[in-house]
Amino acid sequence: MNPTATALRAGVRRGVIELRQSLTNGADLWNHAFWPVLMLVVTYFLRDVSFGRTGFTVGALALPGILGMNAAMAMVTMSQLLTADREDGTLLRAKATPNGMLGYLVGKIVHVSGGLVVDLAIFLVPGLFLVPGLVTGSPDAWLTLAWVLALGMVAALPVGAVLGSVFSSARAQGLLMLPILGMIAISGIFYPVTALPGWVQWVAQVFPVYWLGLGMRSALLPDAAAAVEIGESWRHLETVGVLTAWAVLGLVLAPIVLRRMARRESGSSVARRREKSLQRAGM
Repeated sequence: MNPTATALRAGVRRGVIELRQSLTNGADLWNHAFWPVLMLVVTYFLRDVSFGRTGFTVGALALPGILGMNAAMAMVTMSQLLTADREDGTLLRAKATPNGMLGYLVGKIVHVSGGLVVDLAIFLVPGLFLVPGLVTGSPDAWLTLAWVLALGMVAALPVGAVLGSVFSSARAQGLLMLPILGMIAISGIFYPVTALPGWVQWVAQVFPVYWLGLGMRSALLPDAAAAVEIGESWRHLETVGVLTAWAVLGLVLAPIVLRRMARRESGSSVARRREKSLQRAGM
């Protein structure tokens, strides 16, 4: 039997088990529901706020952008899970089994992707009823939503794995949130990016959050809404190009960084991190 195929199947089973556990655990269920419900509340209060003289509401423009933002935030979830598993020795155990790192990574991708779909559904389904002006009756809309989400996850998850390999402790993950929040603030999620200065628009277009939001808006908003975007266009080709570039970058770097990180893992390094964690907790 092919060892790689065996590792892939084991990884998928592991991911499904972890996803099932997260959907039956009270604390994890709270984490799944809190952010989507909070964003629903924000979107609800924006549903009647007009954006200039465009005829569109800020709520309708923001809802697809929030979907894209949540998809991009999957890289943070991946990073946090990998760092936590590195700190408690889970990665060391994976390293000790044949093709264990491959199975581990596949499992995490299945777990995070499945959880992301659940989170997006919690936000999107009631949002379709709360926010007017969305286009949901066309098969093309759902097809666009699907390919943008799939490509976005391929772009985000490997980058998250790289970030999780860089941070050696869960506490250090706090350093990651500041640039992520800054990136979200300039990416036109809650307000069209064309309202921002030109140089900020250029910076926003470097990162995947903007393109995920743009792709989601192209799926759920009428064509006339493109008038508030850069170039008054949905720019699907550019969306595919930038997200593919991030996906290639992550897929090239992730295996290299993960292998190097795994080589540095040992029982003594796990013990040192655990001891530091207990000292911080005052135990």
